[in-house]
Amino acid sequence: MGQDETQQLWREYRKSKDQGVRDRLILTYAPLVKYVAGRLGSGLPAHVDENDLVSYGLLGLIGAIERFDPGRDIKFETYAIARIKGSIIDELRALDWVPRSVRSRARDIERAIGELERKLHRAPTDEEISEKLGVTTEELDDSLSEIGRSSIAALDELWTISSGGGGDQVALIDTIEDTQGPEPQSELAQTELKEALGEAIARLPEREKLVVTLYYYEELTLREIGEVLGVTESRVSQLHTKAILRLKARLAGSPTREPLGR
Repeated sequence: MGQDETQQLWREYRKSKDQGVRDRLILTYAPLVKYVAGRLGSGLPAHVDENDLVSYGLLGLIGAIERFDPGRDIKFETYAIARIKGSIIDELRALDWVPRSVRSRARDIERAIGELERKLHRAPTDEEISEKLGVTTEELDDSLSEIGRSSIAALDELWTISSGGGGDQVALIDTIEDTQGPEPQSELAQTELKEALGEAIARLPEREKLVVTLYYYEELTLREIGEVLGVTESRVSQLHTKAILRLKARLAGSPTREPLGR
């Protein structure tokens, strides 16, 4: 379907709110759901079916179409991707499929990193983190791999922003405000948190910073990043998980942050 036809559908839908027109818009934008589900599904355990992710994501797409305000200075695709991703993550969190032991280990590593950072005033090494936890560096790597296999859209889950009006929660990485219009303090909180995230990423060790940048901003897969860095995909996964735990530890003190999965 061409751009003109799509715009015509939007005009019809805004005028009539006709369900048949809405269904045609859903078909038009369905590839977005497949894209997001494929991207999130690539890091999940085998028992999580990608078709389930697609069905969760479709709910987000329908919500996005019903609530999109074309008067906002934002592309529909950008808004829809945030909602699709949020819908999939919410459903997975409701299923609570991450083992408690893995959550506990992630919290222990995050806490150790935070305490060491405050003491050393720099990013601690793997050896220092291992010593703090009373494990070997190999055991730390194994834990990072296991946490990595159980995590989803990790950077999106650092926090969410509750916008004014509809009470929706939106991932900071997308910084898409609620269509009902955010309160001024919510906009301020988003700006402050986005700046804090940028500063925290800038202070990551070089290889971890590169992994985060290539994965979240350049949208390379972990396998492709491994090829760039000349290491295995599993090593990239460990670097990614460590970077996320560092960011969580560093940002834990932010007064406007609302932690997830605690």
